[in-house]
Amino acid sequence: MSRIGRKPIAVPESVTVELAPGRVAVKGPKGELAQTLSAEMKVEQDDGAVTVQRPTDRGEHRALHGLTRSLIANMVEGVTDGFEKRLEIQGVGYRAQLKGKSLELALGYSHPVSVEPPEGIEFEVPQQTEIIVRGIDKQLVGQVAADIRKRRPPEPYKGKGIRYRGEQVARKVGKRA
Repeated sequence: MSRIGRKPIAVPESVTVELAPGRVAVKGPKGELAQTLSAEMKVEQDDGAVTVQRPTDRGEHRALHGLTRSLIANMVEGVTDGFEKRLEIQGVGYRAQLKGKSLELALGYSHPVSVEPPEGIEFEVPQQTEIIVRGIDKQLVGQVAADIRKRRPPEPYKGKGIRYRGEQVARKVGKRA
C-alpha cells in the first residue's frame, strides 16, 4: 500500500463503522447503511476516523480510491444528518399533494400521477408547488428526485414542468412572424 487517503473521514461518536473485507456497514441515529467496496482498497479505522489506502498510483486505483472515500463519507453523513433534494413545480394547474405516504402529482395529464416512496425515502410537500425528498442514502434520494422530475421535465419555451430548486432552464424564443 503506497498512499494513505489525504482526507481521513471523521466519524462522530454516535456513529459506528463496521469493516469487513470488501464491505463497510455504518450505523447511526438515523439508520443503517451498508456498501460493497472494491477489495483492492484498504479501509482502516482508528481514533474516530476512517482512512482509505490504494495499492498503487495507477489511474484506476486513484479513481477507485476517490470513489471509495466518497461512498463512505456519504454513508457517515447520511446516518447522522440525512440528505434531501428539493423540487419546484411550475405551470398553471400543476401541483403536488401527499396521499398517505405517496405523492400525487397533477401535471397536466388526463389523470393524476402517483409516486410511491421506496424503503427509506419520505416526501414532504410544504406548498403545492414544492416537493422535498428526504432519506439517508444519497444515491437513492437523488434517483427518486430524478424519477419525479422525469414525469414532466421543464420544457424550454414556457419553462413549465418539474425542476430542481435553483436549476436554470435554457429558454428558447419560439416562433417569430
